[in-house]
Amino acid sequence: MLLPGWSVAVAEAAENAARLLIEPKPGLAPLAGAEAPSVPIWGYGGHVPGPVIRVKRGSTIRARLKNSLDQPTTVHWHGIRIDNAMDGVAGLTQDAIRPGETFDYTFTVPDAGTFWYHPHNRSWEQVARGLYGLLIVDEDIPPAVDRDIPFIADDWLLGKDGKIDERSMGHFGQWTHGGRLGNWLTVNGLTDPEIPVLAGERIRLRLVNSANARILAFDFGELRTQILALDGQPVEKTEFLSGGITLAPAQRADLIIDIVGKAGSKIPVMEVSTRDRIKAAQFVISEKPPLRNAPPAEPAILEANTLLRPPKTDGAQHIDLVMEGGAMGGLSQGTIDGKTLTIQELVDKKLVWAFNGALGMQKEPLARIKRGRTAVINMVNRTAFPHAMHLHGYHFRVVERGGKPVYGAPWRDTELVDVDEQVRIAFIAENPGKWLFHCHMLEHTAAGMVTWIDVA
Repeated sequence: MLLPGWSVAVAEAAENAARLLIEPKPGLAPLAGAEAPSVPIWGYGGHVPGPVIRVKRGSTIRARLKNSLDQPTTVHWHGIRIDNAMDGVAGLTQDAIRPGETFDYTFTVPDAGTFWYHPHNRSWEQVARGLYGLLIVDEDIPPAVDRDIPFIADDWLLGKDGKIDERSMGHFGQWTHGGRLGNWLTVNGLTDPEIPVLAGERIRLRLVNSANARILAFDFGELRTQILALDGQPVEKTEFLSGGITLAPAQRADLIIDIVGKAGSKIPVMEVSTRDRIKAAQFVISEKPPLRNAPPAEPAILEANTLLRPPKTDGAQHIDLVMEGGAMGGLSQGTIDGKTLTIQELVDKKLVWAFNGALGMQKEPLARIKRGRTAVINMVNRTAFPHAMHLHGYHFRVVERGGKPVYGAPWRDTELVDVDEQVRIAFIAENPGKWLFHCHMLEHTAAGMVTWIDVA
């Protein structure tokens, strides 16, 4: 079930390939509610979120980016273990596409799951204006659910006029602190949308945090809610939520929710990341007879993506990544391509966050890894803020947290590293290319928290 205003691009069955036009351009959206004036945004097709792209596992996606913005852009296919040339990172895997020009993306989707797409040029501005969309890759054998519902949550910074606060774009205070934190919550581009459901129905909710920087948390109250997948990858052991679920920017969760309640009743979904509980959306139970008298007794099952191989840390290449800087970070100097600069010289360049003392995109990678070797990255957060670390082209597993081993962790492509926390992640470097590794608090990326690895 898609909410009003959504569109879907589906693979052509005869060719097993989606043929798509991805056109970022200005548009209008009812962010503040149907009764409020529409808000100027940038969106794919002029809508926010953009069209849902839905294909089968193993399909080839052919998408033409037509840039109808007044600044260069790209498309990054977040979470897809993609060919490096198609990853959409301006300055690393391709040149940014200038206004009026086009670029053709062609890639195969190896994993089923919930993914998304967004720009990777001036992401801190373009995502904040509404450029993102959902990418669904269907399993060969889908789980037994009655409906499949998108739930893309965003955190907008609106001014007193109800429009996006453009004057705050690139504000240095946001870049040095937690990032661009908004004051208006939407789900699927709408304020407090009503999601029609049937009593007794089992739904699959595809939850995405598309916010620039805010960590979001959702509480589904008394509804029985089961975690099916995280960041597009099935969890090995499904479990039921107690107290809600937290998602850092760019993280996703597939949830199974059994609808129980009286006909006509409304069940709120609350956003609970702060002391203020905010109603994000609400399920509205139809007056129609229940689909079932009781929820299904058996848990939903999602088949694993078998192409992922668990990493073994014996003989692994170990890579250190120390996070420094930002407000209250105590950074006094840093390097850019080996040259040491004072903190004032760095501030003049709007660079305030460092990995291993280096700020911003460097000519040399964080590490060069031989293809097929296991890599272990040890992330240490010495800043005053959490960071959502995203590795392009890969999924990884946490193998250690706070000095203690972690066993059976879920596959992720984005991992939240809290203040003063140490986290080790491991993966097998099977996908060759130059892969970006950065904080998905997008202002932190812009202000220096970005590097890359080279898989030879």
